[in-house]
Amino acid sequence: MSALFSPLRLRDVTLRNRVVVSPMCEYSSADGFADDWHVVHLGSRAVGGAGLVFTEAIAVTPEGRISPQDLGIWKDEHGAELARIARFCARQGAQWGTQLAHAGRKGSTKRPWEGGGAVTEGAWTPLGPGNEPFDPRYPVPQALDEAGIARIVAAFAAGARRTLEAGGSVLEIHGAHGYLVHEFLSPLVNRRTDRWGGSFENRTRLAREIVRAVRAVWPERLPLFVRLSATDWVEGGWDVEQTIELAAALRDDGVDLIDVSSGGAVPVAADAIPVGPLYQTPFAERIRREARIATGTVGMIVEPADAEAIVAGGRADLVLLARELLRDPYWPLFAARALGAEIAWPPQYQRAVGDRATMRVPAKV
Repeated sequence: MSALFSPLRLRDVTLRNRVVVSPMCEYSSADGFADDWHVVHLGSRAVGGAGLVFTEAIAVTPEGRISPQDLGIWKDEHGAELARIARFCARQGAQWGTQLAHAGRKGSTKRPWEGGGAVTEGAWTPLGPGNEPFDPRYPVPQALDEAGIARIVAAFAAGARRTLEAGGSVLEIHGAHGYLVHEFLSPLVNRRTDRWGGSFENRTRLAREIVRAVRAVWPERLPLFVRLSATDWVEGGWDVEQTIELAAALRDDGVDLIDVSSGGAVPVAADAIPVGPLYQTPFAERIRREARIATGTVGMIVEPADAEAIVAGGRADLVLLARELLRDPYWPLFAARALGAEIAWPPQYQRAVGDRATMRVPAKV
């Protein structure tokens, strides 16, 4: 029996398998609304056999967007199209949820295919722990005061409520990749001297307050994830030891799984990060073991055998795929066949299964 294609129960939610569609920004929204692109993009991954489908990072406030084209969940009207996605995913047997996010000082920037850097039209002033920009091409942020922090905490809770109303069954808080929550965690970015900066307790305060506010409105029967960058890849920055300590605290606050990524707080030379197959999985394994909490792993996972070995070896509980699912929305269907697991294809596609001699499996890239 395949470990990757075994079910996983988290609270009252059962995922049909351990393959998760990682949040992937599409930069294709107008005023935060999902549209046909998002329905087809996310729905096709549910058809493709994933156990859990996450939206891209979805902004809890307008100024919490990375780009003007990010999805949003800052007003009730956003819920109708999200509910359409939720219903479609459910009909395919997949769970659906949002990744609640605030871009922090990385906000008000152009889409990647427009060259990145500061937005010139429709710009806003991004917010962060201080007023230092991410790099010289990025806008200068405004440092958050107590009232601003309180508004953001409340916005995350409101986003959780709207996710629930739209039919979400799993929720993730984005605390990685140099966005707002990670900015407060990292001593390389957070240079505050008030109760939000300095000590580990102070730097993790925002993450924990957001989790507690979200858990207060997100039902006990439904699981809550947090994505964390396990390391900044820079000496003196946020590191795996601090991640383990925070993960254990978040477990006690009602978090069920840590989605483990890395980097993003500060610009880092490409050769400083040892990018390669499964390069972030050791972090997920260690956090799982030492913080005694379920983990998900992401990053350069392509081969079905590698994904299988991660789950079977107890290195992580979930495998999140991003670029590989952009290349092939139906990766889970072919991976299951490669691993000898029997999973149902959509009846509309059954005639493609019959010609087993030509059935392919994911190839190396």
